[in-house]
Amino acid sequence: MKFADHLSKSDIQKFNQLRRGSKLSKPESKPKREEVISNQDWEYIMGMHRDTYTKVRGRVRGK
Repeated sequence: MKFADHLSKSDIQKFNQLRRGSKLSKPESKPKREEVISNQDWEYIMGMHRDTYTKVRGRVRGK
């Protein structure tokens, strides 16, 4: 059985008014924007351009 079969006509009208009101009051959602990552940013994120350090005579030095 349908939901409407259990309600009176006045209850159905009230329900429909509530449904219409909820559609009108909802703000329009903005479309989701995908984040674009450039090649340089991707290399930075992955850590390819980080400083390299070497051990020279017991102390750590940057190259």
